Amino acid sequence: MKLGVFTVLYQNLPFEVMLDKLAEMGVEAVELGTGNYPGSSHCDPDELLNSPEKVRSFQHAIESRGLTISGLSCHGNSLHPDKKLAKESHDVWRKTVLLAERLEVPVINGFSGCPGDHPSAKFPNWVTCSWPPEYSEVLDWQWNEVMIPYWKDEAKFAESHGINQIAFEMHPGFTVYNPETLLKLREHAGPAIGANFDPSHLVWQGINPVEAIKKLGKENAIYHFHAKDTYLDQANIQVNGVLDTKHYNDILNRSWTFRSVGYGQDEKVWKDIVSALRAIGYDYVVSIEHEDMLASMDEGLGKAVSLLKGILFKEKLGEMWWA
Repeated sequence: MKLGVFTVLYQNLPFEVMLDKLAEMGVEAVELGTGNYPGSSHCDPDELLNSPEKVRSFQHAIESRGLTISGLSCHGNSLHPDKKLAKESHDVWRKTVLLAERLEVPVINGFSGCPGDHPSAKFPNWVTCSWPPEYSEVLDWQWNEVMIPYWKDEAKFAESHGINQIAFEMHPGFTVYNPETLLKLREHAGPAIGANFDPSHLVWQGINPVEAIKKLGKENAIYHFHAKDTYLDQANIQVNGVLDTKHYNDILNRSWTFRSVGYGQDEKVWKDIVSALRAIGYDYVVSIEHEDMLASMDEGLGKAVSLLKGILFKEKLGEMWWA
């Protein structure tokens, strides 16, 4: 496995300064935002797609530092009921596919998106219960009329450009938010649909990340991995449960909070996660996503790098000599 970083935390640094900083930390791969929520400060498809010279310079800057690109990330909502917002997300997604083809990057990371509740809706509607019955009707419409048709077409578009790994974060607020919904979309839209497995979004839902890795691993459906942690505040959970709409900065009153790796779940949990990835045959990048209100970018990232360096497996498996 390789240790990587989702570079959006250093989006205010010039591209090569950011690369130098990560290379000095011992990072081996970078995950680059191409627009939508992650922004495109380090990897602008419009610039790169229109200039072979810039592509060569871009690739040289990465390769000369011993780095690779683990994935291009364009997290947005192409299914947004606001047609303008949906088109903006869709256009970035399509450009990202073309850029991934040009750069020979195998994985594109993003969200499944979330539609509204009918064709004239103004806002997305994330359905979280089956009753009253209109919620089930909304869910059926979202899946059958919007989600499945869109991603069937987009999977074909991606595959026509050599991209066979569309990696969704299972993220609450979007229609694909757990292994069950990911596999449902994969069943209908094809094997190009897989996971950018981020345990931080699963832990607070009550999902065991090791069991989820095993479930998706049996389907060969994990294409990328985000290393981000979540602290569960049991006192708040016991009163208010895990659904929490308070702002992320209200740490003392929230049920859960994103943390640097090792500050939400202990090191043993992370060792179990890495071991589960090894057991399913995942031998790609573990990409750190830093979102921690209690640690600076440098310190939070540095602690995550230090912990993961100590637990990632780097050597190939040998023969089983003891049995």
